Amino acid sequence: MTIDRKLLEILVCPVTKQPVSVLAAGKLETLNLAIEGGSVLNHGGDQVTGPLREALITKNGSTVYPVIDGIPVMLEGESIDTVQLGDW
Repeated sequence: MTIDRKLLEILVCPVTKQPVSVLAAGKLETLNLAIEGGSVLNHGGDQVTGPLREALITKNGSTVYPVIDGIPVMLEGESIDTVQLGDW
């Protein structure tokens, strides 16, 4: 299931108010490899344990929000800070 395009047009990061877009497939794959390796924490400090099928990323590329069953999880504590992924 993919995120509704009309919803995507109005969504912004709840912290920075930056627009978000769908995370590209290559970046999603890289993120999932890091998750599989056990090295990814969400903003709440919990280890992300399962792969993401879809995600949103802020315009500046600093924050990823998971999308679960077509529903964006726009909670700061569930977001993933991309700085921990290095030069991805």
